[in-house]
Amino acid sequence: MTKLPRTFRLDPSDSFVFERAAEPGEWAVSGAFMFMDQPVEQLTHKQRTAFRAGLLGLASGGWSTLCVVSEASEDERAQAVEQLADLLMRDLGAPSRDVAVAAAQEEVAFAESLCHHPVQTILAVQRDMEEGEIRERFRTLHAREPDPHADPLHSHARAFTMVESTEPEIEETVDLMGLMKDRK
Repeated sequence: MTKLPRTFRLDPSDSFVFERAAEPGEWAVSGAFMFMDQPVEQLTHKQRTAFRAGLLGLASGGWSTLCVVSEASEDERAQAVEQLADLLMRDLGAPSRDVAVAAAQEEVAFAESLCHHPVQTILAVQRDMEEGEIRERFRTLHAREPDPHADPLHSHARAFTMVESTEPEIEETVDLMGLMKDRK
């Protein structure tokens, strides 16, 4: 058993800020290599967002703002390598399958090295171009440890709690043009 990053979403914002958003639960890597031959100033706004703060989902080739450290079996790790090798062949024109697999092995090993934190630790990246080179800074978010000296009534209180809903989503729409007509 090893640990790898998996894409994670707190809200639907990734689907708005990236050209292609990764689906939650995909194995992920840094993805900085996707920008190696592109001047940052020539990227579109959404590409620039992926450059600055995106982690690459391997199944979709989409981007995620956050990943979560997750346990992975050796078979799942091998699957991540194969997915990335496929992406390198398809999207970046790797010269051969052997070259793609070797590069994928290296990228997955780097992703693995980011996961020395406990399972469920959230990972985020900040990427910049410095002196002609891509620099990455990875941040982690951990669950807050309870304060043993805090008031027991409030020590575990949270303003928000996320729960999974089993009810169907209700789609709401607003007719802005209709509202404007009603004002006249």
